[in-house]
Amino acid sequence: MAEALPWCRVTIVGSDGTELVWCTLAGPGAPDLAAVDCVANLALLAKRLGGGLVMSDVLSELWALLEMAGLRVEMEGQPELGKEPLRVQKSQKERQLGDPAR
Repeated sequence: MAEALPWCRVTIVGSDGTELVWCTLAGPGAPDLAAVDCVANLALLAKRLGGGLVMSDVLSELWALLEMAGLRVEMEGQPELGKEPLRVQKSQKERQLGDPAR
C-alpha cells in the first residue's frame, strides 16, 4: 500500500474567524477529482455553519484541479470575478508534489 502524501491542510472557521476544526487532506500520489469533491463539500459545510474554509500548505497540483473544476475561491478576501465565493481562502505558500510535509 502506498504511503499517503499530504495535499493540503483545511480549516473550517466560524464567522468571527475562530478555528472550529482542521484536518489534513492526503492520499496516495497526486490529488484527483475526489480531493476536489472533498474540498467543495467542506466549503459548503463551512458556509452552512456561517463561516469559511481556509486552505494552507496546498500542493500546486490541487490548486490547478480546483481552478479547472471551477471552484470559486476567495484570495486574500477578494471574491474571484465578483461572484459569491464558497469562502475557500488560500493561506501560506503552495507546495509541489514531493516537497516535504510541514
